[in-house]
This record gives sequence, C-alpha cells and structure tokens, in this order.
Amino acid sequence: MIRPCDQHDFEAIYAIINEAAEAYRGVIPADRWHEPYMPRDELLQEIEAGVVFWGSEEAGELLAVMGRQTVQDVTLIRHAYVRTAKQKQGFGGQLLTALCQQREQPILVGTWAAAIWAIRFYEKHGFRLVSPAEKDRLLKKYWSIPPRQIETSVVLGNQTWFRRYRLVPQNN
Repeated sequence: MIRPCDQHDFEAIYAIINEAAEAYRGVIPADRWHEPYMPRDELLQEIEAGVVFWGSEEAGELLAVMGRQTVQDVTLIRHAYVRTAKQKQGFGGQLLTALCQQREQPILVGTWAAAIWAIRFYEKHGFRLVSPAEKDRLLKKYWSIPPRQIETSVVLGNQTWFRRYRLVPQNN
C-alpha cells in the first residue's frame, strides 16, 4: 500500500534511507560520503524545507520511501530508497509512478552521476537525462546543494519537463 508518511514514520524513513544508501559507499566521491549518509537533523531539515515523504507499506512495515518537494514551477523527487532486502521487487517503481501521477507539472530528479543503477531506474520510468549545462543550471535553481555535489550529480526530467521547455533529452 502506498501512503503518505507522517511524524510517526520518521525513524523508519531514517533507517531506510541510511540502510539503502550503503549502495553509494565506494561509488560516490569519498568526500561526499557521510556516516550516517543522512543524519537525523538533515532529514528533519529536508522535511521542514517541504520534502513530503510517501511510503510503500506491506504488512504494517514501511519498505520504501520517496520524497516529493514542490519548488517554484517544478516537482522534485527526493530521497528515493528501498530497504535492501526488498529491492528489485517493484516497490520503488510503484512509489515513483504514484507520485508522478499526482502531478501535472514538470518533474525533476537529481542523483549521483556514478549511481548508474539509479539513473537506469529513472530512465526505465520515463525520465531522461538533461544536458550537462542544463544540469548545472537546474541544480543551482531548484536544489540547495554544495558545488561539489553539483559537479558529481546528474538531473533527469520527465516528458512534461522536456515538452514544456522544448528540449531534447541527453543521449547516454
């Protein structure tokens, strides 16, 4: 079942993010890795900044989480993670589909350039990479991240985003 998360889910969201983010260890630049990957205070700041988490629940257990944040004229998909034991079973795809169906405005996703599996996941669900120059512009406009993270990230947009701005997806 897909549902909005609430304050009672905070510890489960925190646990899922940090467990699943272990996949980044040794993949993303070492200077971007933290232990834990997302501290509680950072997660709280994200929620306070407007990231609304949704979850996929089965038998009363939260198995996957994904945040959605409206920033200016776009929706951002933020912090998409699935418990390691439940990955590749469709939970992330179901969440992404549900969150995208609820929005008509353009949707953007940022992820690590080295996280090829994440890029492929979003491409499988209809997102396409934007050009490197557009990526830099978008990350500066819609996200609050340090310059080093901008250097090492990519942005993908949904079809609505590409149609609205009449841009051509980046070939990879």
